[in-house]
Amino acid sequence: QVQLVESGGGLVQPGGSLRLSCAASGSIFSINAMGWYRQAPGKQRELVADITWGGSATYADSVKGRFTISRDNAKNTVYLQMNSLRSGDTAVYYCVANLRAGSAYAFRNYWGQGTQVTVSS
Repeated sequence: QVQLVESGGGLVQPGGSLRLSCAASGSIFSINAMGWYRQAPGKQRELVADITWGGSATYADSVKGRFTISRDNAKNTVYLQMNSLRSGDTAVYYCVANLRAGSAYAFRNYWGQGTQVTVSS
C-alpha cells in the first residue's frame, strides 16, 4: 500500500551538486522519520542522513558539511541536497521511511527502489 518514489539521481562532475527527492505515498497514518542510505559496488549499505518528522537530523561523518537533509511534512517528502560531490559519493542511493500505514498497528521501514548517483568527469 505504501510506496516510496525517488528522483533526482544522475551523472554529475566532481565538485558539482545534486538534489534527491523521495515522496512517500499510499495509505499513511503517521511518519516517524525518513532518510537516505547508499551502497557502492562491493561495499555495504551505509547511512547517509536521516531526519525525524520533528526535524532532528543525523549525518554520516563523510558527508557532514556537504549534504543537507530536509523534509516537507505536508507532502510526505524528504530531500537530500548534495554539494561538493566527490567520486566517493558514487553509489545507489536508497530512501527509507519509518512509518505506520493506515491499517497497521505498528511502525515499520519502507524502502525505495534506489536512484543512481555517479560522480565523474
